[in-house]
Amino acid sequence: MLNGKEIVLGVTGGIAAYKAVELLRLLTKAGATVHVVMTRSAMEFVTPLTFQTLSMNPVVTDLFNLISEREIGHIALADRADLVIIAPATANVIGKIANGIADDMLTTTVMATKSPVLIAPAMNVNMYQNPLYRENEAKLKRFGYRFVEPASGLLACGWEGEGKLQEPAVIFEEAVAALTVKDLAGERVLVTAGPTREEIDPVRYISNYSSGKMGYAIARAARRRGAEVTLVAGPTCLADPWGIETVRVTSAAEMYEAVLARLERSTVVIKAAAVADYRPKCKAPGKIKKTDAAMAVELEKNPDILREVGARKGARLVVGFAAETGELVANARKKLLDKQVDLMVANDVSQAGAGFHVDTNIAKFLYPDGRIEELPLMGKNELADLLLDRVTALRQTGAKAGP
Repeated sequence: MLNGKEIVLGVTGGIAAYKAVELLRLLTKAGATVHVVMTRSAMEFVTPLTFQTLSMNPVVTDLFNLISEREIGHIALADRADLVIIAPATANVIGKIANGIADDMLTTTVMATKSPVLIAPAMNVNMYQNPLYRENEAKLKRFGYRFVEPASGLLACGWEGEGKLQEPAVIFEEAVAALTVKDLAGERVLVTAGPTREEIDPVRYISNYSSGKMGYAIARAARRRGAEVTLVAGPTCLADPWGIETVRVTSAAEMYEAVLARLERSTVVIKAAAVADYRPKCKAPGKIKKTDAAMAVELEKNPDILREVGARKGARLVVGFAAETGELVANARKKLLDKQVDLMVANDVSQAGAGFHVDTNIAKFLYPDGRIEELPLMGKNELADLLLDRVTALRQTGAKAGP
């Protein structure tokens, strides 16, 4: 995800400095090379050795330490960085940057860089709400600096309110977005994900093994690429993705209503959910008690969401998913044509690495003109971006111009 990217991580003096360690881990795990710059106050909370061990790079703490004999430290870092992140960022360092003060290694690096700068504030709620601070933040935003707004909650000082450093996973998501080309800017992408549950009685239901991971990966990738994203999600164990409108539903009927209510303003629809084809005709009002007699549950068809979207698509681009266990291409091709979609993502869930509850997939892309694009085993995040590459290409060729 961040392979080949060089990131400068600035850590300033606040109790939330310990969270920068987890952020560093996320960045390096994603393939980034991270150079940590610590202020003197930051070293009162976390030692440079911790960051050096995890980053496998020297930690810069002194303005006058040279990276090499021929390099001026802050200029070398500023030139090298694809992105500068400051987390946590105190009111003090934000104020200095906003007013052009460069009196330590971190502020001079920020002053010298032409790369994007992402700032994650952390401070007391009263400091955060102070007009002087608000003016400094607004000034930096006007100059193109990016902010990850803090969370609300119990602060280390005992106060409660805004000012808590946002979670490392959220800062990481914003860092990836800052480094992603916005080729989906202007698109409004509607994604469905996860299973549905069809109740038999108050304690039992019919469902499937879908985890929602594929749909969530698509939603996150589309947001990073500049789209306005709405995610309609069935019951999953996944947290709502940052920065994405997430609509939680349970049954196929609820998903049908949620999708159609949002179809009109969508330009791209990606139906990655595993929707139950059938539901019990009658739901028992109370728990069905076990007896010696056999029990039969009469089923009726659920509404076909993808078929309805295909029938109403107009100039929208519609992507469907076909999870099969046999005759993959034939079944996916029939579904593609019957439901009038522009691209069908087919996978055999009986294959190792391509089923539910795993982080990988093996897919084939099927197109209405008969083309089939066969893909190797890859991570779902990688597949999500590859799918959006195809969506972007279809939009750019004029196959779909948007409603």
